[in-house]
Amino acid sequence: MALDISRNVSIPDHEIELHAVRAQGAGGQNVNKVSSAIHLRFDIRASSLHPGFKEKLLALRDKRITRDGVVVIKSQEHRTQELNREAALARLKELIKPVLYGDKPRRAPQPSRSAKRKRADQKTKHGQKKRLRGKVEG
Repeated sequence: MALDISRNVSIPDHEIELHAVRAQGAGGQNVNKVSSAIHLRFDIRASSLHPGFKEKLLALRDKRITRDGVVVIKSQEHRTQELNREAALARLKELIKPVLYGDKPRRAPQPSRSAKRKRADQKTKHGQKKRLRGKVEG
């Protein structure tokens, strides 16, 4: 099984390390006995991703990516290990997905037909106002 990022890109399970650890913070009697938090590690350089995607990922200025090019994600917001595992994988997917698609090129907005008409009408009125300020013949 693999983590599907898009239709064409997926990461094999053996490239993603998942370790169960004890969650931090306040809790009841159970918190000291159960390892419900998940540490996810994904080595970008050693992965099977396209070299162009690797470069873009390594260029990201994200605190979850170490200098060695390893993505480290800790998930502990849920009470169960399975939900934390899914949350960590979803975060990894969210980190990688924008790199695959990139940003859409910006298109300058065009004024609407009514906006163009209003502007032309205003210019005409302004011109008439100026013309009326001319010399009075008579």
